[in-house]
Amino acid sequence: MIRTIGVDPGSRYTGFGIVEGDGFHLKHVHHGTVKLAPSRPLHERLNIIFEQIKVHIGSYEPAFMAVEEVFFAKNVRSALSLGQARGAAILAGTSSGLSIHEYSALSIKQSVAGYGRAPKEQVAAMVQRLLGIDPIGEPDAADALAVAVCHISTWSSNLRWKAPEKR
Repeated sequence: MIRTIGVDPGSRYTGFGIVEGDGFHLKHVHHGTVKLAPSRPLHERLNIIFEQIKVHIGSYEPAFMAVEEVFFAKNVRSALSLGQARGAAILAGTSSGLSIHEYSALSIKQSVAGYGRAPKEQVAAMVQRLLGIDPIGEPDAADALAVAVCHISTWSSNLRWKAPEKR
């Protein structure tokens, strides 16, 4: 069993979700959203992301961090802010000694919903079903849980592929 924190970074809302599993069995541990006031300067919001993610890493002790890669932004300014939010979250993970893994939105959706172009609602419903939890009212937290589930699935598949054949 491995414990992973998934992160869906954003400069206004950063979702996080902690899942434990072995590829066959998944267990929801914790999830939430770091909500950031847009009136605060970006550097303060980045520090809040860093500090809050560090707190949850310290409390729940995951071994891995999985982060969604940036693939789309409305404009250059949004892309830069999103990249900086990712950086703050990743720095929280690396400074805590976690192994960092990045996944495309397509890979995450494929892993969780079986279809790389699945709508967000379908991914959230599958996360709920896979983890046996009530509906997740926070879309960013649902996305973060999906990232964690994707990592656990990928990690366990990679282990099975590398395992020596038994004859």
